[in-house]
Amino acid sequence: MKILFLTHAFNSLSQRLYVELVGRGHEVSVEFDINDQVSTEAVALFAPDLVIAPFLKRAIPEAIWRRHCCMVVHPGIPGDRGPSALDWAILGRETHWGVTVLQANAEMDGGDIWAAAEFPMREATKASLYRHEVTEAAVAAVREAVERFAGGAWRPQPSASYPARRLGDWRPLMRQADRRIDWQRDSTADVLRKIRSADGAPGLLDHLFGRDCYLYDAHPAPGLRGAPGAVLARSGPALCRATVDGAVWIGHLRDKAHAHPFKLPATLLLHEELASLPEIALDTADGYREIRYEAIGGVGYLHFQFYNGAMSSEQCERLLRAYRAACRSDCHVLVLAGGSDYWSNGMHLNIIEAADSPSDASWRNINAIDDLAEAIITNERQLTVAALRGNAGAGGVFLARAADQVWARRGVVLNPHYKDMGNLYGSEYWSYLLPRYAGEDNARRISQARLPMGVDEARELGLVDEILDADVRRFDAEVRAHAEGLALPDRFGPLRAEKIARRRRDETEKPLRLYRAQELERMRVNFYGFDSSYHVARYNFVYKVPKSRTPLTIAAHRRRGNARSMHE
Repeated sequence: MKILFLTHAFNSLSQRLYVELVGRGHEVSVEFDINDQVSTEAVALFAPDLVIAPFLKRAIPEAIWRRHCCMVVHPGIPGDRGPSALDWAILGRETHWGVTVLQANAEMDGGDIWAAAEFPMREATKASLYRHEVTEAAVAAVREAVERFAGGAWRPQPSASYPARRLGDWRPLMRQADRRIDWQRDSTADVLRKIRSADGAPGLLDHLFGRDCYLYDAHPAPGLRGAPGAVLARSGPALCRATVDGAVWIGHLRDKAHAHPFKLPATLLLHEELASLPEIALDTADGYREIRYEAIGGVGYLHFQFYNGAMSSEQCERLLRAYRAACRSDCHVLVLAGGSDYWSNGMHLNIIEAADSPSDASWRNINAIDDLAEAIITNERQLTVAALRGNAGAGGVFLARAADQVWARRGVVLNPHYKDMGNLYGSEYWSYLLPRYAGEDNARRISQARLPMGVDEARELGLVDEILDADVRRFDAEVRAHAEGLALPDRFGPLRAEKIARRRRDETEKPLRLYRAQELERMRVNFYGFDSSYHVARYNFVYKVPKSRTPLTIAAHRRRGNARSMHE
């Protein structure tokens, strides 16, 4: 079928549904829901069989839903209505939640139901639940709804008669007052739940050192205590604040009145205010933990939980030190496990934007990632596996490909391109890695593309070696079983010998340093040259400047020769 996505943005859920539906043979085009006229024009241009709204912030125009079947993906159980469904579910301690696919009509979230799927809740941020449980439930529900629509015989059921319906009224947009922290009364669990209900947007508004700040990235701080509400210590990017029964680490803040009013590490935003506080070593049991190493059964696991997958220069440098330390262990296999939500998204654009010289900060960041990629590529003692539990983008995809093997959970989405960031050329030795693993033709295809990629396509193109059919909860166990098998002598020995021989042949043909030099020569032009496209694109990304038009890469209906619209 021809399916049009009407969406506020091409976010992680929209991308995953796009990959799933295209993979099932549907023709999918995307239109950003900027206003009624633009959305109506998109429908006229594409003439879709079905309209799906995976992520909207306003109602679909009546002129569209009266003439076309429009399915709205609502992140709530049948009977739930309102724009803050997941926020209320977290704050209300729901044990199970779900996704409902309903037909748009005049009543917001009140249309007939095409399909629904439920999931058990876990203690996590709203953003993490959205990326995993909500997304998987949405895929299942949308798949079922599309199949029912295509069959022609099934009719959606009124919400009042839906068997899985739970009683519930319209719940309004959650306000800051609904989740405000009372530091003199709230327990650690209460504080975490309130902050998590607002992470990643809009953040939880609080007051620190005379400033109104939005809080993100909260974790328990075991063993630390103090007067409720007091800021006790700092560790890496995070500050520690006391609750009535313990303390929490808060890793990121946003201050709308600051010169840089976007998310930044807490200790960067409040550098002067926190300078005199005790400092607890980063990545220790008592401190804020981003990097953690463990050895189990002859396999070393390097976990790096970087907020939103962004990797600053300093984080790359610390991860490189941790990787080199792991290389000195007796383990035959090293698993780069990444974090729970993202494996890596490459350079830390927010920190770069906040730097005195974004060009210099960009240069240092790309070199730090390159240093890490080089260490992985040239490690001849062990086999390195990149285990992708979560999505990866830009330089993070090619950093993963630096490993000897890439294993990805089914459902992971890759964005192996830099083009949307002002036509960045990219580095991480991609000009060496892509032809080696994907072949010259596929290397050109990957480097020029701007579309999200599912793991099946990624495996066909050589970006992924193995797909693990495990959900998020079972992924670690699957990785462990595969890694321990890889570490067995009859597998490890031949693969290591093959790796060493291949690397030495490649080095003779063209030294690795030349690939890096050529890539960085192009990157230097991106950072310091006369064309400011990268700096403009980075600014727009960091400041979340709304799109004024849908990119033609995803708006297929606007690429056609007979399309004459306001966007062309």
